[in-house]
Amino acid sequence: MPVRRPRALLAMVPELLPRLLDDATARRLLAVAELDLEMVADDFGRPEVAAALAEAEILLTFWGSPAIDAAVLAAAPRLQAVVHAAGSVKHLVTEACWERGIAVSSAAQANSLPVAEYTVAMVLLSNKRVMQLRDEYRSVRGVEHAWHLRYGHAGNYRRTVGIVGASRIGRRVIELLRPYDLELALYDPYVSNDQAGALGVRSVGLDELCRISDVVSLHAPALPETRSMIDRRRLALMRDGATLINTARGSLVDSTALTEELATGRIQAVIDVTEPEVLPADSPLYDLPNVLLTPHIAGSLGNELHRMADSAIEEITRYASGLPFLHEVRREELDRTA
Repeated sequence: MPVRRPRALLAMVPELLPRLLDDATARRLLAVAELDLEMVADDFGRPEVAAALAEAEILLTFWGSPAIDAAVLAAAPRLQAVVHAAGSVKHLVTEACWERGIAVSSAAQANSLPVAEYTVAMVLLSNKRVMQLRDEYRSVRGVEHAWHLRYGHAGNYRRTVGIVGASRIGRRVIELLRPYDLELALYDPYVSNDQAGALGVRSVGLDELCRISDVVSLHAPALPETRSMIDRRRLALMRDGATLINTARGSLVDSTALTEELATGRIQAVIDVTEPEVLPADSPLYDLPNVLLTPHIAGSLGNELHRMADSAIEEITRYASGLPFLHEVRREELDRTA
């Protein structure tokens, strides 16, 4: 139990609060921080929010929190820390926060677990050709269809999975895939051959990874240098029947080139993130039989949000006890992270 209960303020879309904090989680939060669960800031300019902000030592933020800029900090003289109960803080924490020395924590580690789990499930199902088999079985409706003859190319034994980016999610995917009879390749320009070997993977160039992999799974951050890293030329390098999985950012892939390549039926894709974030209603990706399209739900969904809340509460407990954050976000790391 912490030695004191610092004053905190919630900042998020108010409707999401019950999804983040169930009754048990809310009780744990109230045990370590002094706050009003009825006061949820989605606009720091509202008078009642401004009064609470002036007293807050910690901002507990979640999806939909307003950005914390110089004007917000000027209205928050006691603020010492931002604990984000979600992943990236790039949209939230401004340069003014770093200049003032605000301590920042993120639940990105907690949020990485369901993304990795989703990815592993899709790797295994894609190699098993589950999408095609589902559609064919639905079409023939019980008729013996010589599945073992028609799908002799399916299966996960000794398939090659290429991981693009040794991020926290990429590393978790590698860890979860290790027990399977798969060959794992990695492209990450910041990881040496020796470091890749320690992870149990083979380090290769991006072109080679696209060429040799049965599944290419993207786990790189959205940066200027990663924009459209999977372009028309690299899509063409992928094997016939290979699968592209994107649970990272839509900007990593040339959207037009991907749509055109998928329309040929030569490769398949599992796409959880797109550019734009919400595709237009007439996008072919909604209907292509070789595409599994999901609405950015690989990360925390449903009761998985409570894992991120628990992570945030643990960080507040540490702060109140005078301990450093376990999941501190450092300014110098933001250029290489999501």
